[in-house]
Amino acid sequence: MDRSDTLLAVKDLHTYYGDSYVLQGLSLEVHRGQVVAILGRNGMGKTTLIRSIFGLTPARQGEVRYRGQSIEKLPPYRIAQLGVSLVPQGRRIFKNLSVKENLTLPTSVLAGAGKSPRQDYVAASTWTLDAVLSEFPNLKERLANGGSELSGGEQQMLAIGRALVSNPDLVLMDEPSEGLSPLFVKHVGEIMSRVKSLGHAILLVEQNLALALSVADYVYIISSGRFVFSGTPAELNQKPDILNEHLGVSGTKTLPH
Repeated sequence: MDRSDTLLAVKDLHTYYGDSYVLQGLSLEVHRGQVVAILGRNGMGKTTLIRSIFGLTPARQGEVRYRGQSIEKLPPYRIAQLGVSLVPQGRRIFKNLSVKENLTLPTSVLAGAGKSPRQDYVAASTWTLDAVLSEFPNLKERLANGGSELSGGEQQMLAIGRALVSNPDLVLMDEPSEGLSPLFVKHVGEIMSRVKSLGHAILLVEQNLALALSVADYVYIISSGRFVFSGTPAELNQKPDILNEHLGVSGTKTLPH
């Protein structure tokens, strides 16, 4: 793939929690219009990787470049202003705010909207509030409701809608299907496919293997803070030993591609 299309480049990332050595030299790339999935068992470092990229748990060593700019020393709000959005694990919506207030916050003066204009990015105005609400009809019906009044699935839709409304080039998604019904999981997959088709990129951390492989263009598997596999979903499907050891999936099972 053309390296000029590289949105995110992570090189030799090392992250600690106190004395605990969590990420042990990770490198990856995400290109425009691409979904890259990070797979692995619980406790292997997937969420820490997302947090390190977004500046929430800064790495002790290594480089994170977004659209060619080093961002590893920037605070999260500056990274967001550059065109990166986060759908965090556990949704993290503002439950004391209404649905509409949650959705308009990323484009408000409070969030610094307009202070860091971006040139030559994919989706300058694709995701208006109306566009987000048309994608999530349940939210449109509940604009005045507080976040705490929503179901788990609706809260996840709100978290995704909140990430999109700032029109990011890159969306970081951490376990977006966690705790959702099969119907909502299917909806999440459809949304990711649509986001990708519009030219956005997604870095996806996901436990639902079938969902991840149905949308991903490229896959990394992490184990104890290191990548033990990188390749396409089709290539992963030909590695029954990797699937069994690191994902607990029988090698005889046919996976999406």
